[in-house]
Amino acid sequence: MNYKTKLSDNITTVEMTGRFTFGDHSSFRKLIEEVRDHDSTTMVLDIAGVEFIDSAGLGMLLLARDEGEKSSTTVVLRGAQGQVKRMLEVARFDTLFKLED
Repeated sequence: MNYKTKLSDNITTVEMTGRFTFGDHSSFRKLIEEVRDHDSTTMVLDIAGVEFIDSAGLGMLLLARDEGEKSSTTVVLRGAQGQVKRMLEVARFDTLFKLED
């Protein structure tokens, strides 16, 4: 997984690309720490460029949500497509996150 962050109007947008799997745990932790320093009210994880996610990737999204709750930051998942969208639907992430097309 690759990512780049952008801060604008108290919203941190993270554009994620590639495969989001167990092997990305350390880089995702680093991302969460980086975003925490932004002190924004909303974190948008733009996952339109993510072509594959496994159960560990889903778990990391839950970690992001938990970190957001600690700092009153809303976590939004944007642009899920294909296999990623199906995984989010099966895992009922619509009940845990705000999902945007």
